[in-house]
Amino acid sequence: MAFPFRLGLLVSLGLAACSSGRRPEAVPLATRPPKPTLLVFITVDQLRPEYLERFRSELTGGLARLLSGGAVFVDGHHDHAITETAPGHATLMSGRFPRSTGITRNIAGVNDRGWPLLGARDLGAAPFRFRGTTVTDWLTAVDPATRALSVSAKDRSAILPIGRAKHEVYWLANNGIITTSTWYRDTLPTWVNRFNALRIPHGYAGQAWTTLRDDSAYPEVDSVPIEAFGRNQTFPHRFPADSNAAAAQMRFSPMVDDLTARFALAGFRQLALGRGPTTDVLAVSFSATDYVGHFYGPESKEQHDQILRLDRTLGAFLDSVYAERDPSRIIVALSADHGGGLIPELHGKLRVGIDPAMAAARTLVRTSGGDTTAVDFESGAFFVDPNGLGPSGLTVEQVTTAFMDAARKIPGVGQVDRFGELARRNLNKDELARRWLQMFPDDMLPVAVVTLAEGNIYDYPIVATHGSPHRYDSHVPIIFFGPPFRPGTYRRFVRTVDIAPTLARALGLTPMEPLDGRPLLEAVP
Repeated sequence: MAFPFRLGLLVSLGLAACSSGRRPEAVPLATRPPKPTLLVFITVDQLRPEYLERFRSELTGGLARLLSGGAVFVDGHHDHAITETAPGHATLMSGRFPRSTGITRNIAGVNDRGWPLLGARDLGAAPFRFRGTTVTDWLTAVDPATRALSVSAKDRSAILPIGRAKHEVYWLANNGIITTSTWYRDTLPTWVNRFNALRIPHGYAGQAWTTLRDDSAYPEVDSVPIEAFGRNQTFPHRFPADSNAAAAQMRFSPMVDDLTARFALAGFRQLALGRGPTTDVLAVSFSATDYVGHFYGPESKEQHDQILRLDRTLGAFLDSVYAERDPSRIIVALSADHGGGLIPELHGKLRVGIDPAMAAARTLVRTSGGDTTAVDFESGAFFVDPNGLGPSGLTVEQVTTAFMDAARKIPGVGQVDRFGELARRNLNKDELARRWLQMFPDDMLPVAVVTLAEGNIYDYPIVATHGSPHRYDSHVPIIFFGPPFRPGTYRRFVRTVDIAPTLARALGLTPMEPLDGRPLLEAVP
């Protein structure tokens, strides 16, 4: 039997119902607000700002509250080239570009077998590659009693906003439990085990994701063949009858956001965050928008329904927090780890395979007696290990030239650049060059970078995606909410690295290192 998953479910999961009248009002700037005792930092994975415009009249919960009462920057961007989840999350609370954090790609993000998970067989994870500090570190330096809880369905999304600090950091494993890794602790605390014993993901067995509203409220076509690769692309989206299979599939639906919110509230209560006198951190990253965007695309009926559900989930979550703490002592920030592009086939765009260019490079290395693993390409960046080029005198420059010449001939490639030449460009005008340069630390530099033409994506099995330096992938909302901030809509170009210094200003903190971002003085004078 299909289950509607409407707001009543949020209440049954322990979330207070949304209320239209309960939110903290911004105080006059002439009045010094009390010291915040809680920073709620919200990341919505793959939140395209146009969703907030397209569905604005339908939003009644948390997104509506933040948009109407917050300091809203509508032209916020990740000003780096590889707009993936790991690099994006690493910038948000650090105020630094990937060239400073060392988190340059998902594949070189948090995963490593050296830090196994507790109670799950997923690949281990830890912030061992992250460099530098975050807002949480700055708070702890002022008061070691500061506590932080970070929660997400994804390991990198829970880990990287906090940086290297060993606070309470948890994420969803593929077997349906909330867990962490040995970087943080040796055993799960009792309250986490108690939560897992509820087996919430497994409880979706035999149920279905149906639309929140009546079908007539959705203008989108629900039978687009390319969505979900033609499998289960129309409502209702049923979960398997097997509870373990249902728990695994639940991740790819709005229900994973409900689970994230419920667990975050359980931890918020158990750890007594925000009771003072310190400023504690509650970081929550909602992942369903990304999963739905990847499988159904930004223009889908599924994504429309997901945004409406996210709005309600977020509203219920914030209402619960405000009901249990003094609203005048809470500040909220919301952004996204990246934007997202459209399904290329629906707009006459291409899926681009880079294999011909890699074949040219590998052939040159092989015929010179080298090791073909000396060349690597990932997320637009081409790397050459000079130690693997063999004894014949083959140079990095020769391999790079072979790769670049072949890459330029591939349909759908926009431009191919030697990384070392990008700094010669006018970086105020050449946005792509600037974003590539802000991507890599000096000890992790590629020799060349490929930028696909706008709208194209690399040819791998996903319906729609992100990851390019183009504006549709870099564009994200940036919102600050609470007494220190001046409500309004601000339209100038700002960057996600500006979030952390703005929070530092609101919290009276001095960052522990130089930042790439600047405080947004319109929001917090």
